[in-house]
Amino acid sequence: MSNATTEKKSAVGARSDPAVLYLSVTLAALFVAWGVFFTDNLARVADATLGRIIENFGWLFVLAIAGFVLLAVSLALSRFGDIRLGKDHERPEFRTASWVAMMFSAGMGIGLMFYGASEPVMHVSSPPPGTAEAGTRQAARVALEYSYFHWAIHPWALYGVAGLVLAYFGFRKGGSNLISCAFRPLIGDRVDGPVGKSIDILAIFATLFGSAVSLGLGAMQINSGLDAVWGIRSSTALAVSIIAVLTVLFVLSALSGVHRGIQWLSNGNMVLAGVLLAFVFVAGPTVFILNSQTEALGGYLASLPEMSFRTGAFGGGEWLSGWTVFYWAWWISWTPFVGMFIARISRGRTIRQFIFGVILAPSLVSVVWFAVLGGTAMNQELHGARLSEAVATGEEAGLFATLANLPWFPVTSVAVIILVGLFFVSGADAASLVLATLSCRGSANPSRVVVILWGALTGLVAAVLLLAGGLEAVKQVAVIAAFPFLFVMIGMCVSLVKALRAEPRRERSPEPAGVEEGDEQPDDKADDKPDDKADDKPGEQPAPVATGVLAGSRTDD
Repeated sequence: MSNATTEKKSAVGARSDPAVLYLSVTLAALFVAWGVFFTDNLARVADATLGRIIENFGWLFVLAIAGFVLLAVSLALSRFGDIRLGKDHERPEFRTASWVAMMFSAGMGIGLMFYGASEPVMHVSSPPPGTAEAGTRQAARVALEYSYFHWAIHPWALYGVAGLVLAYFGFRKGGSNLISCAFRPLIGDRVDGPVGKSIDILAIFATLFGSAVSLGLGAMQINSGLDAVWGIRSSTALAVSIIAVLTVLFVLSALSGVHRGIQWLSNGNMVLAGVLLAFVFVAGPTVFILNSQTEALGGYLASLPEMSFRTGAFGGGEWLSGWTVFYWAWWISWTPFVGMFIARISRGRTIRQFIFGVILAPSLVSVVWFAVLGGTAMNQELHGARLSEAVATGEEAGLFATLANLPWFPVTSVAVIILVGLFFVSGADAASLVLATLSCRGSANPSRVVVILWGALTGLVAAVLLLAGGLEAVKQVAVIAAFPFLFVMIGMCVSLVKALRAEPRRERSPEPAGVEEGDEQPDDKADDKPDDKADDKPGEQPAPVATGVLAGSRTDD
């Protein structure tokens, strides 16, 4: 196929799956209409539904997430760790720095900006029951430990398992890039029928509402920054306007593809975030940050088993429901798009490289992030800055209240606003591409019309949730959407284990001549690989490594 033909195919995009696209878009549009015309009713129903899920199934969220962590570590250390996500001689498509930057930006960039300073401060003023007295240094240590617990190993293990399942079946087994494809070992050809389409629709809704949480958080934090720097009063109307503007930007970024907009934005995010972190570390209480990080990290690792299985059955259930269970549900709602996106950029890595890379690198960044921003905020709180009062009016104010006590507040606040906007765009455009991929039969080049449609709907859902009840409504719907997808995640894990056990035992994969283990193939060589040519021949079945987003199609280059 000529380059011109390839470019034309990329521009036009693949055909959509009418059953999946029309049904999911219709349901999403009905939800938007419900929120617009019956706002109060939506808020009441969401609140009641959430209460029942948390009360009756909070234990399941806790047990399942702990199980995903154990599964990820077990697979990495087992004989399956040497299996490549692709053919035996394939090499990683992206350099490690870009790989880490992209999965971090898509995974939780906005969340860290939103909660990096505010969550530890909130835990200091209201620690987990039975752990410490509020407002004390002991409470500060516990606050940092629980911040690590909520943002480090557990969420990234969840993303890692989801991404591994999709990469394994997409690269190794030549399946499509649909969530339903992972269920073929369990239900056979029924993945091509109504059962499979239902699974993909559940994935679409988890992605849609999980992304809406990020957009809502980002809009509220930009809103708070405009108020702090220029006195532009925060309001729901302004937050909705911010969502509208940034929705246009992330749709444009998504249309540019992974190798252009998303990669550039993600790398830019990491550079700017690193500069901000370095400034706070130097200008803030440096020695306290180092001491608190060391002690809290040890306490976190020592208490990890106990925290992982705590359900609140013997006290503290309300606190756990509002924090831990909410986070676990939020991470689950992100797994379809973060998992698909991480899988998309992880072609050619071994299972061991993939799991340790996905879990350890972002977890380390999260630990450092909370140690610097959270440690600075807690130090100010312990010395009478009363940040807890500012955070009580809205978690989005925590970071700006912390920076206000450091030098160059106008400069750092503008940097935060820009950074949140970039995280907003880079995370949401990855989500819109995944939504379009799920709607277009798993294609690497979904229709641009479908990309735009899902981008607009994601922005609309976020705006409707803010109108329906602000941050609480956004959180509630994320948990509700995540609940059915939790069962999909469990099924994906069972299917993966079944498929891996059928893998023949093999010696360690030989490396190509002249290439050391861990070296990566430059991006500009990817088009020269013969495996990528498989779908250039009309009438032939696409090869396993050339089947859509997960397969790493390079047609946008």
